[in-house]
Amino acid sequence: MIKSNTNTTNTAKIANLAKELVNLTVTEVNELTIILKKDYGLESNHQNITETVPINQEQKKENLRYNMILKSSGTSKLAVVKLIKEITGRGLKDSKELVDSVPTTIKESLNKEEAELLKKKFEEIGAEIELIN
Repeated sequence: MIKSNTNTTNTAKIANLAKELVNLTVTEVNELTIILKKDYGLESNHQNITETVPINQEQKKENLRYNMILKSSGTSKLAVVKLIKEITGRGLKDSKELVDSVPTTIKESLNKEEAELLKKKFEEIGAEIELIN
């Protein structure tokens, strides 16, 4: 009986942890990664994961969600602020603060088509954008 109760407790604990991890922002995930590497010596073993899980590559690309990171506003900071305001619906002040705090996440969870379209718009006005999935 004790083992079964312990297993139930552990399962609930792990389920709660998973729920918390799924709801982390990009910044929080980056901070967690740094802590795991620095304090615990854990490194990502991404190659082994992808090798053991066969996934249709086209389907994988279509289902990916991208976060748009502003790396640099380039020479036309005002144009970048206006475009951020337009695509995020934020106010002018909030948009300017995003530009002033590069690198920063502009939008999260974009599909591939939308992410590439927005990236192109930013690059046309001289900004540097990184898409992270």
